Amino acid sequence: MHIAQLRDFCLSKKGVTEHLPFDNVTLVFKVMDKIFVLLRIDKWEQGAHCVNLKCDPEKAEELREVYEGVQPGWHSNKKHWNTVTLNSSDVSDDLGKELINHSYEMVVMGLTKKLQSELENI
Repeated sequence: MHIAQLRDFCLSKKGVTEHLPFDNVTLVFKVMDKIFVLLRIDKWEQGAHCVNLKCDPEKAEELREVYEGVQPGWHSNKKHWNTVTLNSSDVSDDLGKELINHSYEMVVMGLTKKLQSELENI
């Protein structure tokens, strides 16, 4: 997956916006102002195609046991976030998209009822 494909995939989801809130190299995708994907643009351009994704804690542990390309979230709450190396030997584009979808869904589930209702009406 190329970074443009990742960007298009994230932005195709309802209520998603992109930001550079921390610095000029940390790209963040948010749904209703809540982060669901983070990546370092500079590292991506150097070949480290890593993204931080929110994940159900039990699923996060299972994924880490099965896939080398899934590790505890770098600079994140390791219980709720994974660092996923896209384009790695064991993380296919399909799995990457599935994990991005899961991250999005986890964040949406955590939104207030009011924000969930606003998202449905977008």
